[in-house]
Amino acid sequence: MKTASLLLGMLLLMATTACHSTQVKIPTAPVGPNEKSLGPTEGNSVGMLLFGFIPIRQNERFENAYNQAVQKAGGTRLTDVTISERWWWGYVLNGYVFKVQGTAVANK
Repeated sequence: MKTASLLLGMLLLMATTACHSTQVKIPTAPVGPNEKSLGPTEGNSVGMLLFGFIPIRQNERFENAYNQAVQKAGGTRLTDVTISERWWWGYVLNGYVFKVQGTAVANK
């Protein structure tokens, strides 16, 4: 019984393990003379791989997260963009959470 509990605990730990990437800063154009800074914002988007090879919302993760961040602040673009990703594994699917952070910029 003790061995079964230990194995079950190890299996549960392995099944719910997740990872996180380091942040990557993307060079962007500075705020122009006809633009104003709206402040910090962020957006997230999730994609999955079913059975390890069937993509679900994988291709548009970056675009969706970027657009969410821009829309959240009411801007037209981002500057000082930083991206990161978290991922997790399940029995039949892998999940990927993409995060975009930056400073929203809008026209004056």
